[in-house]
Amino acid sequence: MNETDRIGAGVRPRLLAGVRSALMPGGDDRAVTLLPERKSLRLPILAVLLALTIGFTGGAIATPIVVDGVRPGLAWPLGVLQATPLIFAARWPLAAWRLAATGMLLMVFVRQGDGFMPWPVTGILALVVILFFTGVGADRQTTLGVGAVTIAGVLTPAVVLGMPGWFGMILAGIAALVLTFGDAVGGRHSAVEELRWREEQHRQDLARQAVLEERARIARELHDVVAHHMSVIAMQAEAAPFKIPDLPDAARQTFGVVRDSAREALTETRRVVGLLRSDDDDAERAPQPGLDRLDELVGAARGAGLSVAVVVAGMPRPLNAGVDLSAYRIVQESLSNASRYAPGSQVNIEVKYGSETLGVSVSDDGARSTPEESHGGGHGLVGMRERVTMLGGRLNTGPREDAGWSVAAELPYGDPD
Repeated sequence: MNETDRIGAGVRPRLLAGVRSALMPGGDDRAVTLLPERKSLRLPILAVLLALTIGFTGGAIATPIVVDGVRPGLAWPLGVLQATPLIFAARWPLAAWRLAATGMLLMVFVRQGDGFMPWPVTGILALVVILFFTGVGADRQTTLGVGAVTIAGVLTPAVVLGMPGWFGMILAGIAALVLTFGDAVGGRHSAVEELRWREEQHRQDLARQAVLEERARIARELHDVVAHHMSVIAMQAEAAPFKIPDLPDAARQTFGVVRDSAREALTETRRVVGLLRSDDDDAERAPQPGLDRLDELVGAARGAGLSVAVVVAGMPRPLNAGVDLSAYRIVQESLSNASRYAPGSQVNIEVKYGSETLGVSVSDDGARSTPEESHGGGHGLVGMRERVTMLGGRLNTGPREDAGWSVAAELPYGDPD
C-alpha cells in the first residue's frame, strides 16, 4: 500500500463518522453557548440574529412566489425551513443546519432546474450563517461531515438538475471556507474556555495548598505547645518521688508510669510533627506567642505606618495555649493585611473576654481589595478560618459599610491549661 492509499484509508473512516454524526441526532446535538456571556454583547447579537432571521425568512418565502412563480403553499414551508433555523443556530447549530439543508434540498426538487439556481439568495445567506455557527460549535470531524453532506447532498443535486456547474463549485468553495473559518473560531473559543478552566483549577489548587500549608503551620505551633506541657509533666512525675518523703511504692510506680507515658507521647509527637518541619527547622523554638505580646504587635504595626488603637473589654482570664496562640495569630494576620492593602489607615483592635468565648475583632478604614495573602507568615484569611474552625469558633470577614475591612472572631475558651 503506497502513501496515498494509507492517507485515504485514514481519511475515509473519519469522513464516514463525520457524516453519521452530522446526519444522525446524538451526542453532538447538545446545546452549546456560542454567544458572549456578557449581556451588553449577547443581547445586540441576538437582536441582529432575530432581524436577519425575519429578513431572510421573508425573502426565502417572497422571492420564489414573486420571481419564480412557486405556489404559496410550497413557498411558505420551504422558506421557513431554509431560513428560520438561523434564530437558534447559535444554540443548536447542528439541528439548525439539518432543517436548513432539508429545506434547500426540497427546493431543488420543487424548482426542477428552472432558473439560474433553485434557491433565493436569502436562503443561501441564511445557510452560510448557519454553517458558520456549525463550524464553531461542532467538533472538527462533524464539521467535515457537514461540509461533505452540504456539497454532495444539497449542491450536487442542484447541479445535476440544471444549475451551472461552475456556480455549484463557487457555492461549494464558500461552504468549505465558512466551515473552515467557523472551525478556526471554534478552536480559539475552545482554547479560551480550556485556559479559563485551567486557571480556575490553578486557583483551587493554590487555595488547597494554602489550607494544607496553614494546617501544617498550626500543627507545628501546637507541637511546640504540647511538647512544652508534656515535658513539664514528665519532669514533675520524675521529681515527685524526690519531693515527697515516704512516698508509697504504689504511688511511686504510678509516677513512673506517668513519666514514661509522657516521654513516649512526647517522642511520638516529635516524630510525627517533625515530618512537617524543614531541614533547617530542628533547633529548639521559642515559646509560642499569645495575647501577652499584643503590645509588641501594635508597636510593630505603628512602626509600619498604621495608626492602631487597642481596647480590652471584660475581665482577662487565663487562656489555653491554642486559644491564646490563635487570637495572637488572627491579630497578627489582620495587621499584616492592613499594612499591605491599606497602608496608613486607622486600625481598631478589640479583645473582649466574654463569659464563654473570647472575641477578637480588627477593623481598618482603608480602601482595598479582598486580602488573600499576608506578610505575617501565614495565608491571611485562609489561616484565620483554619484556626477558628480548629477551635470550633466563628469568623466573620468582609468590607465595612463605609470603608475598610473588618475581621471578627469568636473563640470558645475550652479547658484552661
